[in-house]
Amino acid sequence: MIFFFDFTNYLKMVRLAWNEKVPKARYYYLAVLCIAVPVVSSFHAICFFLDGILFPGLFRVKVNEPVFLVGHARSGTTLTHRLMSQDEGRFSSFLLYECYFPSLLQKKLIRIGIAADRRFLAGFLAKQVGAWEERRYGAQRHMHEMGLTLPEEDDIVLYYSMASGYWITKMPYMGDLDFYHMNDWPERRRRRYNDFYRECVRRQLYLNGPEKTHLNKNPLWAGRVASLVESFPDARFVVNVRDPRDTIPSLLSLVRAGWKQLGWEESRQQRCLQILADQSWHSYRHPLETLEANPATRGAVVDYRDLTSDPAATIERVYQDLGLPMSAAFREALAGEGKRERKQGKRHTYSLEEFGLEGDVIREQLGDLFERFQWEADDTAAAPPSTSGEI
Repeated sequence: MIFFFDFTNYLKMVRLAWNEKVPKARYYYLAVLCIAVPVVSSFHAICFFLDGILFPGLFRVKVNEPVFLVGHARSGTTLTHRLMSQDEGRFSSFLLYECYFPSLLQKKLIRIGIAADRRFLAGFLAKQVGAWEERRYGAQRHMHEMGLTLPEEDDIVLYYSMASGYWITKMPYMGDLDFYHMNDWPERRRRRYNDFYRECVRRQLYLNGPEKTHLNKNPLWAGRVASLVESFPDARFVVNVRDPRDTIPSLLSLVRAGWKQLGWEESRQQRCLQILADQSWHSYRHPLETLEANPATRGAVVDYRDLTSDPAATIERVYQDLGLPMSAAFREALAGEGKRERKQGKRHTYSLEEFGLEGDVIREQLGDLFERFQWEADDTAAAPPSTSGEI
């Protein structure tokens, strides 16, 4: 398959960068878009094309019954993904470095390099990479644990195709760039995105084992569950839910910290924060509504309180809801992980007003879900207008 590149999106991003009023941001955007992207994307395209020649068995690999983990950001999708990823005999996932190298050829060469470093250099290169990882991700790990060899969001594999929502963290033009509302896109565009993503997954399965099930975690894809059901009719879904008084302010705080570094004026930040807040209402409702509208689609709902209080029992219920048998070895591994996870519990407090959200807007927008999941009765939830969220 030819490497997918969204030229329409790319040209729009270049135009936005060219018209950016903040010089520091404009020069950075143009350098990335006009130098880095053409070079890296061309390299990926060549390697992607060579995959079909060098690995003919790739065309026999099928993506069967993938599992998608979705939910609003900060709702426990990462924890759920890390726990389920330990079932290595069943699931295949992208590690972070594999997201940045979508070609099968690239992945195999990197694995060969890792083995050679371990055998001939006593892990010297691995130590250098580990030091770089600490500089790059160390300060952020209290919010979101990241590492090159940890499972990460599949959406990043689309980064150099100009099709990844991760670009919003780099170019936060909320309202101008849309990676979220896939359900509203033309059918042809939806198909192109999902067909290319399927090709990336097939390469990962070829590498990890074609008999395995792909496990995908993407909070951003909570807005495209209907499109995923359309493209992957045999898919199964896990929907994470958490008190929105925790998740929404936490997300807004996280993205605003990055936007401030760009030197944007306050009014511009507030406009983008409002768009992101409006998107949050959809992130909570759409996955649940889609599962209800498609009863033949297997799905499980994970309450964050259950996940953190008893991870092992919660993941076992997920397996039951998805119709997946659980091995004794994985059940034992879960028990050990659960004991470690329960030790964590740092919380932070936010004020809704600082994000431009007035009054009790979260409860007003999601009142029926408050009743369904009994968030009002949760003694640990902070009373508005302040909210708290576990990072």
